[in-house]
Amino acid sequence: MGLDDPAERALVDLLDAEVELIVVGGLAAVLMGAPVVTFDIDIVHRRTPENVDRLLALLLRNGAYHRLDLANRRLPPTRDALLGRGHLNLAMGDAKLDVLCEIEERSGYEDLVGDAEPVPFHGKTLLVLGLRRLIQAKAAAGRPKDHMVIPVLVATLEASKKRH
Repeated sequence: MGLDDPAERALVDLLDAEVELIVVGGLAAVLMGAPVVTFDIDIVHRRTPENVDRLLALLLRNGAYHRLDLANRRLPPTRDALLGRGHLNLAMGDAKLDVLCEIEERSGYEDLVGDAEPVPFHGKTLLVLGLRRLIQAKAAAGRPKDHMVIPVLVATLEASKKRH
C-alpha cells in the first residue's frame, strides 16, 4: 500500500479524523499477515453520538455515497443509519468503504474491541480484528467466499503462534 492507494488514503483520513473504529473483513486479514486479496475496507465504528458525528463529517466532506444503490442516486450516508445496526456499502473517492454497525449476531465495536490488535499505521495506531475472532466472524457469516478464506486464516494464525 502507498498513500496513492485509495484504501490506505481512506484509512489515514479516518484516523486523522479521530474516528474510533476496528478494521474487520479481508483488510483485517491482510493487515494480520494473511496472504489474501481484498478490494474494500470493512470497518466497525463505535456508535457513540460524538464518534458518529466525526465519521459522518468525514464521509460527507469526502462525498461518500451508497455505492450499491441500483438507481445510482449517490445518496449520502445519514447519522441515523450510522447509529443503527445495519451495513452501509459506501464509495468514498475511489475507495470502497463498508461501514458495519455490527458483525456476527449484533457484535458492535464494544463487543469486538477486546479482540482487536493495535497495528502501527502511518504514525498512528489502527485497531484490527485479531485472526481468532476474524475466523469466528467469517464462519458466522456463512457466505461461500468467507468459508473459502477460513483455511488461509487458520494457517496464518498457526504460523503467527510459532513465531511468538
